[in-house]
Amino acid sequence: MLSKICGFILIAFILAISNSEVLFAESADPWTHIFDSVHGFTEAAYGHKFAGDKLAQKNSYNLLEQRLQLKVAYRPQKPAWLASLNPEFFYKGDLLADEYKETLRYHIREGYGLVSPLSWMDVKLGRQILTWGTGDYLFINDVFPKDYESFFIGRDDEYLKAPSDAGKFSIHGRLVSMDVVVIPSFTPDVSIRGDRLSFYDNFLGRIAGKESNRIFTEPAVQPANTEIATRLYRNFGEYETAIYAFKGFFNQPVGIKNESTKEIFYPKLAVFGASIRGPAPSVGGIASGEIGYSDSLQDRSGKNRLIENSAMKYLLGYERDFPKDWRIGMQYFVEQMLNFDEFKANSQPGDIPRDEFRQLLTFRITKLFRLQTLEMSLFTFYCPTDSDAYIRPRLAWQVNDHWKFTVGANIFFGKHDWTQFGQLEGNDNFYIRVRYSF
Repeated sequence: MLSKICGFILIAFILAISNSEVLFAESADPWTHIFDSVHGFTEAAYGHKFAGDKLAQKNSYNLLEQRLQLKVAYRPQKPAWLASLNPEFFYKGDLLADEYKETLRYHIREGYGLVSPLSWMDVKLGRQILTWGTGDYLFINDVFPKDYESFFIGRDDEYLKAPSDAGKFSIHGRLVSMDVVVIPSFTPDVSIRGDRLSFYDNFLGRIAGKESNRIFTEPAVQPANTEIATRLYRNFGEYETAIYAFKGFFNQPVGIKNESTKEIFYPKLAVFGASIRGPAPSVGGIASGEIGYSDSLQDRSGKNRLIENSAMKYLLGYERDFPKDWRIGMQYFVEQMLNFDEFKANSQPGDIPRDEFRQLLTFRITKLFRLQTLEMSLFTFYCPTDSDAYIRPRLAWQVNDHWKFTVGANIFFGKHDWTQFGQLEGNDNFYIRVRYSF
């Protein structure tokens, strides 16, 4: 109750000052320019479960919150030596009154400084959202952290990407450009742990919720555990091409350190890949392709059943706009487990069964109405090898420059309890979000 009261007080306060046209109007202080550039939104969200599975902390819903986000960008013009570096300081933070967890917390989404010490180099230091690759909700060479809990309960798509504390060094050349990302402190995916969403717990051998008591062990913060990601990219005519390299850790806890104590960890990982994106010949639209080799550095032989095997991943995509504001997108994804014979030979009774090739199809359809202010969309995941699926219908109405209403649903299907989407069947939900931007 206290978090709810605090959340509404802060939301009301920001709405009041955001509508003031005279705030700081008489001030000549340079900080005025900073406050003038403050933007953000307030949002209330609710997500209701279709059928409570009685396994998570709350049976009837998994989303009830009020959020205030503020962001500001500042580009100093003085002193001259600093202005010559084309600096930018950016900050974005969220104050969240989470009724589900009965907490009021503040989270820095982004907070970085960007400078150009040389005409061909940019340096960005601080907390930032990192992303690359060609996939639509599918990731091969994008090794940066994700928040799948937010994705499955109905938060805005912005929250699928989790921030990293990193340094990004960009070099721009005539023949090729390069990004180097250095991440000194490991940040895992926000994965499902049973408190808000139920899932298949392989230690218990069944769908579990809040009773799951796995122990998560993250890599220690030390120089040897610094993650490094590199991208070389160049356009060839209308085609965007890139090659990627990464050395760090799996973002998911796909290693078991101790079965008896249920201790899981994030094994070492290297990724090498490439992508291309551009016009599809003859048929029109945009086609894309991406490939990646995931090298499981602590189980290269594939004989350790407690650590994820190495894999090859392939992705083909196609999207096209049609008259009357229709858009369609399709993807075909294949994950090939390497050393599959060793995986089968070393598996034990009770281990989750796997296929050598896992296939996944996605389909997105979007239609705009009312002068492009009303958007209807449907995104579908279907895995024929796992016999499961995930459907995301959504309706978003941009009423005006300030107000936006969004309703949608997350619906899961599956033949088996242990597959990616089948394990989430008990978490079917619909959600509604109301946002005021300023």
